Amino acid sequence: MKVSVIIPVFNEESTVEKIINRIRSVDIDKEIIIVDDGSKDRTREILEKQRYENIRIVYHKINQGKGSAIRTAIPYTRGEVTIIQDADLEYDPEEYHRLIRPIVEGKAMVVYGSRFLKFNKPIYLRFLIGNKFLTGLINLLYGSRITDSYTCYKAFKTEVLKGLTLEAKRFEFEAEVTVKLLKKGYHPHEVPISYSPRTVKEGKKIGWRDAFLGIITIFKYKFVE
Repeated sequence: MKVSVIIPVFNEESTVEKIINRIRSVDIDKEIIIVDDGSKDRTREILEKQRYENIRIVYHKINQGKGSAIRTAIPYTRGEVTIIQDADLEYDPEEYHRLIRPIVEGKAMVVYGSRFLKFNKPIYLRFLIGNKFLTGLINLLYGSRITDSYTCYKAFKTEVLKGLTLEAKRFEFEAEVTVKLLKKGYHPHEVPISYSPRTVKEGKKIGWRDAFLGIITIFKYKFVE
């Protein structure tokens, strides 16, 4: 089963080549679609040197946000399964097999990698509070039992992902894709994953503005198709 790996990238000169190499080393049939979201550092220079088979790179002229980058990448996917991968080193590509196994075995159409189903280094408090609040709100309004809605590691049957009408520009993508899946009757299957959190100083970009946009998104699609 071929896997399409989508990587939205913005100012990740210190990690982008490392994550590409890690993904390439995973023993799985795959293609990599990278969207550089208007990086201002050396990211584009580094990406232009990644002339490997099964890597496609698309460039945004200006920064539009993670959701926009993912939406740009989706039409290029050709694998039966699509995985979202951040360009930092918080998530381990060696866990792709664990992530897609329920899909391969026909047990799920969507799989989320949960950072809370195994012991990991603690997430920084403000990110933990934001994640738990947004996940709890989704569960309350949509009748789900998800533990980690804002995880990066989401795997989809590609036909399911392409069947969603997505509009998010920034990190509210995580809320939008989750509630739209739930409204279509797809309840994500969760598997435990490893996680190595980085700090804002190290490049983490999500903030309180994104939590606010997440709340708006969760309520919005409760009442809007």
